[in-house]
Amino acid sequence: MTHTDPTSGNEPESSEDTHAGPSEGGQQDRRFVLHKPGGEPVRAGRNLPLAVGTGLALGALVLASLFTYKATFVAILVAALAVGLRELNRAFSAQGTRIALVPLAVGGTAMLVGAYFEGTEWLFGALALTAIAALTWRLGGGADGYVRDVGASLFTIVYVPLMLGFWLLLLNTPDDGRARLIAFIIVTIASDIGGYFAGILFGRHKMAPTISPNKTWEGFGGSLLACVLAGVLTVMLLLDGPSWVGMLLGAAVCLAAIVGDLIESLIKRDTGVKDMGSFLPGHGGLLDRLDSLLIAGPVAWLVLLLV
Repeated sequence: MTHTDPTSGNEPESSEDTHAGPSEGGQQDRRFVLHKPGGEPVRAGRNLPLAVGTGLALGALVLASLFTYKATFVAILVAALAVGLRELNRAFSAQGTRIALVPLAVGGTAMLVGAYFEGTEWLFGALALTAIAALTWRLGGGADGYVRDVGASLFTIVYVPLMLGFWLLLLNTPDDGRARLIAFIIVTIASDIGGYFAGILFGRHKMAPTISPNKTWEGFGGSLLACVLAGVLTVMLLLDGPSWVGMLLGAAVCLAAIVGDLIESLIKRDTGVKDMGSFLPGHGGLLDRLDSLLIAGPVAWLVLLLV
């Protein structure tokens, strides 16, 4: 299974040629194949039909929860928290780092539930208590590796439950919370889609070769354009706001999404894993799919709160 960066220009080689010649029966293979401007066939680097199907299934699940009983969405995020903790624990364990899994699971769940039902104060209050519990949990293991282990635990608290908590703060906004959350998701997904296709079609100039070698400036341009367009449309149609707010939201979310993807790339490089897991067919681990959304959530919440 391969994982292609959203702004990638150089795709991993696939064992199956995406531009096949005549088949054994003498018939020309008529599968639709993307080509770069110079005529070179595009290698997608992953099973696109499977990835798209998985993404659509996830989107349908989220929308169903939002338009029926919104508290169901909290349960979905709690499940996502459990999977994310498992994936990070697996990655850290490969290097001998132990995170405080039980306090993180219990405290992270309290953070999410508190964010939805009580708001910002409960989210950050539960965050503080979870951090204290993680620091205390590791005391019995002695001094050797204490800072390493609790550092990984504190990172995990911030990276997964705190970032997910901002999704619930968006949803908990009076009057238009559901619309704000949907707008945030659409704009962030637009970043992935715009960056992916611009990267594989036009990507030439590396953006961050030491972090994510396949990410290109052309892909970044596609992400930015797609985000701004999606931001304008969602803000005007869903939130009844002005176009400039949509442009600001799109630009801010695009930058946050790119940073989120780079952060996850460094996590995988540092821990020596190719994918965070195999939870999602066609995507890898759950955190491989949520990397942009995790970092973009607080940014979208802040932009919509201020403007």
